[in-house]
Amino acid sequence: MEYYNYIKALHLIFVITWFAGLFYIPRLFVYQIEASQKPSPAKEILGEQLKLMAKRLWNIITWPSAILATFFAIWLIVLMPAWLHQGWMHVKLAFVVLLSIYHLKTHQYFKQLQRGQVTKTSNFMRLWNEGATFILFSVVFLVILKNSINWIFGVIGIIVLGVLLMLGFKIYKNIRAKNPDA
Repeated sequence: MEYYNYIKALHLIFVITWFAGLFYIPRLFVYQIEASQKPSPAKEILGEQLKLMAKRLWNIITWPSAILATFFAIWLIVLMPAWLHQGWMHVKLAFVVLLSIYHLKTHQYFKQLQRGQVTKTSNFMRLWNEGATFILFSVVFLVILKNSINWIFGVIGIIVLGVLLMLGFKIYKNIRAKNPDA
């Protein structure tokens, strides 16, 4: 237990860097998809540069952070096994499973774009980019509040956030339709 706070701090640091990668990689996907629609030579120049940026972000930051965040989380559970008997931890672990699925699906998109296969639109990737945001909000509210009544308010907040994000996306899409350089 002497090292508990150090392990917790390391877990949190790697969760933050994992999310940083998950927030930025779909944005790079948007740029890659849009670059694939440009005329030569911009298409090739931008495409290769964006592939390199995505590869470095994914392999040097995002994957190692995911692995280390998971490693330190398991270590924390070994130190505090009583957490596994608390309801909030069950819900948190469900969100962690959802985050892992999101990460693996994002990896699939990464591999496709690295091969030059564009199967999704840039608008889809803009929406996909919000998936990690929903999970982050859910987990933070859950871990901080740990109370079922407050959890209900947190869920309501997440729904409101989702509605606002969709509204913002729709407004941005309309602005881009009127001004493609925006």
